[in-house]
Amino acid sequence: MAEMVNWRTSTYTKHESCVEVADAGSTKVMVRDTKDRDGGTLTFSPACWAGFVEFSKTLND
Repeated sequence: MAEMVNWRTSTYTKHESCVEVADAGSTKVMVRDTKDRDGGTLTFSPACWAGFVEFSKTLND
């Protein structure tokens, strides 16, 4: 049976030009390209993803 996840995009996403993220349980965060939803996903630990998000915020400073 396929795993059901709730995909979401950033509120800053325009015209499907971003990535989608899904929390898949408490042990992984999945990421996929909005332009190629069937092209596969990347999977990260929640701690790794949180670190990436915090780092990406510093790029806008």
